Amino acid sequence: MRRPAFPAFLAASLAVFLAPVHALDQPEAATTRTAKEGSLQAPARRFAVTAANPLAVDAGVEILKSGGSALDAAVAVQAVLGLVEPQSSGIAGGAFLLHWDGREVQALDGRETAPAAATPGLFLKPDGKPLPMREAIQSGLSTGAPGVLAMLAEGHRRHGKLPWARLFEPAIRLAEQGFAVSPRLHELLSGETALRTDPVAAAYFFDAAGAPKPVGTLLKNPAYAAVLRAVAKEGVKAFYEGAVAEDLVRRVKGHARPGLLTTDDLAAYRPAVRPPLCNDWRGYRVCGFGPPTSGHLTLMQILGLLDTQPAARAASGITADWMHAYAESAKLAFADRAQYIGDPAFVTAPGGDWQNLLSSAYLKQRGALIGPKAGGIATAGNPAPVQQALAPQAEQLESGTSHISVVDPQGHAVAMTTSIESAFGNRVMSDGGTGLAGGFLLNNQLTDFSLNPVGADGKPVANRVDAGKRPRSSMAPTLVFDREGKLLMAAGSPGGPVIIHYVAKVLTGALAWGLPVQQAVDLPNFGHFNSGSLIVERGGLTAEQLSDLRGRGHQIVETDLTSGLQVLLRVPGGWLGGADPRREGVVRGE
Repeated sequence: MRRPAFPAFLAASLAVFLAPVHALDQPEAATTRTAKEGSLQAPARRFAVTAANPLAVDAGVEILKSGGSALDAAVAVQAVLGLVEPQSSGIAGGAFLLHWDGREVQALDGRETAPAAATPGLFLKPDGKPLPMREAIQSGLSTGAPGVLAMLAEGHRRHGKLPWARLFEPAIRLAEQGFAVSPRLHELLSGETALRTDPVAAAYFFDAAGAPKPVGTLLKNPAYAAVLRAVAKEGVKAFYEGAVAEDLVRRVKGHARPGLLTTDDLAAYRPAVRPPLCNDWRGYRVCGFGPPTSGHLTLMQILGLLDTQPAARAASGITADWMHAYAESAKLAFADRAQYIGDPAFVTAPGGDWQNLLSSAYLKQRGALIGPKAGGIATAGNPAPVQQALAPQAEQLESGTSHISVVDPQGHAVAMTTSIESAFGNRVMSDGGTGLAGGFLLNNQLTDFSLNPVGADGKPVANRVDAGKRPRSSMAPTLVFDREGKLLMAAGSPGGPVIIHYVAKVLTGALAWGLPVQQAVDLPNFGHFNSGSLIVERGGLTAEQLSDLRGRGHQIVETDLTSGLQVLLRVPGGWLGGADPRREGVVRGE
């Protein structure tokens, strides 16, 4: 049986962000790998779906078999994930979605927004210091206006085939008839304390004695079913206005540390359609999301910097030379991430173009800083002539999230990363004003902003809070195309800032090293955040490799890194997938 994944990630995050010298003293939970019974064993010729829970994957398959599109399937998968995997995503969260329609890539931004009343000092105490992260998360202050439903509705308007209401039928059916509590949900609940203090969540997730309901318990959620029925019938207006919106705001404002979200903020929410960022790498065209997520830019910086290092470029697997080059590349990329990236409505790209961070000349210049030994903390570069008026953001904890990859019979595809941020969000559950049992959890995405609006030098941080602003993310939904422009891969992962490293790993393993996609997903995880330590998955590197890296000056933390990669890869005869054994997902298709 798997031990809780969130504490494992928390241990790694604490090791990196808080106390790298004493990181091994941090509590760490063991994880075991999950066999992927029911996943694809042969290429799927018509369509394929992969997500973090088998019931959600089944919903996507049902919709595709009914004639739905990849976008339709993503709506159905998300609706079920919000029920069966509520710790990671849900209808009160946000998402980034890449869509391929056979001609162009489209990027739909459903990231949450800060309330109109928010100011840069949202998370500051009266003494001017930021709230501790846990206090900020478990508050009403942390909840932004949710974006995922509005984004999916816009996507359905553009790319849907089946009626909107049909897409919610699998989730409504499961919510009314019940679903079995999974080992992962049970184990995460076992380590959760704050959720027990919310009366709605406590009654839903725990028994009368306060213990989490056992694995296999049939869990029904009539409140969630009622909310989805309203959204199915009336459209997303039923969520953003009326009883559901009023109840959501009431719970935010009724918190012991109340938030600023209003019904006007919900009614005013609009998803954004953004130009995707596409870049060439080793003969492939890699497309992803630009700001407000840092995922694609930082991912491609790391891969581009690696290619400036001859030993790393020549590698065909993880070696000490390759890992050293990776760690040093990551430090440089995360330095730029901290300095420059934020909501593009509030932050100007260096030189007016985010692609300046990925120019070959700039990467060559930055790559020249990588030496044979581990360097210190990296500073941001100067990718374009610009007078720097911003301070770099100090690293802080990010977590939560889930990923969905879908390819439909027409060859159209979705790569969507979705989140409520922390595990179980801000630990507040809304019943949507239904008065029924259950409901949905609220996000704490505003803690993805810099809690401190200014840097050590007193300059403002790019990712500070502002009214209506979208917090910086690490989500990295990715679509990859071959030399002929044909879709080759849909990929992404949960994991907070480690998402960037997880996706870098699977692109390198599958495309640069030619590994079968499941083997690329199974590779050991690792990462560096430019804040002290190289983190590696426990047991992932050999003793000789660890000794070599330490000899080069790397501080190393071995821990559990519970990625949730969900990857589809085109092979001769159709599509194969990789479902991360560190979580409960599967790949299915026909």
